[in-house]
Amino acid sequence: MSLLQVEGLGKSYDSETKVLKDISFEVGSGEFVSIIGPSGAGKSTLLRCINRMVEINEGKVMFDGQDVGELKKRELRKLRTNIGMVFQHYNLVPRLTVIENVLHGRFGYKTTMQGILGRFTEEEKEHAFFLLKKLGIEEHAYKRCDQLSGGQQQRAGICRALIQEPKLVLCDEPIASLDPNSSKIIMDHLKSITTELGITCLVNLHQVEVAQDYSDRVVGLRKGEIVFDGPTRMLHGDQINNIYGSEVRELITV
Repeated sequence: MSLLQVEGLGKSYDSETKVLKDISFEVGSGEFVSIIGPSGAGKSTLLRCINRMVEINEGKVMFDGQDVGELKKRELRKLRTNIGMVFQHYNLVPRLTVIENVLHGRFGYKTTMQGILGRFTEEEKEHAFFLLKKLGIEEHAYKRCDQLSGGQQQRAGICRALIQEPKLVLCDEPIASLDPNSSKIIMDHLKSITTELGITCLVNLHQVEVAQDYSDRVVGLRKGEIVFDGPTRMLHGDQINNIYGSEVRELITV
């Protein structure tokens, strides 16, 4: 059974521009799926519709049997505990320590007062250190996040998403701001962690070769529409050209 079902999804920010047009696809539990496409194709908007960071205009998103667009505020907050998010620019609080930022991933399980007072259980703290160790940044736990490199900050962001114990992790261009070595480390961790923990991963990428190396399946977006959806092994030159158009030469030569 599919964990995520997107049916006829449409999104506009104004009356003239339609960012997403009739998007339909499913993601099964445990799948590692990459969404690729040129800048402006609608990749980030699609992820933000899935966890309703932006409102859905048309169609529906079904996650774990629930219609995301129909949920009230409290129900949506509960649903988001099952959907972790990893951002391109980390979205950490720079002045706080790594461990504090990671534990912020548990806020969805807390009352407002517990969150303000930073009341976390010993079990939650142990889990946070387990994740930091797994991603190789345990020694940085008490450093401020603004003292870390970009790759280290992204690993902290992944830990924050994973401490929610989500069923699905959404990654919005997680390696776009990183050098090739840091990018490989991040993708290796995403792949191994999601495989070991049985978490479904949906990741936006601009780099075709990275999607080919790590994904079970690729969804190609162009101008807000799906122009490819299939196993990674089926993604060849013609399909890549159809997704990226004139940009494909830049991708090949970079």
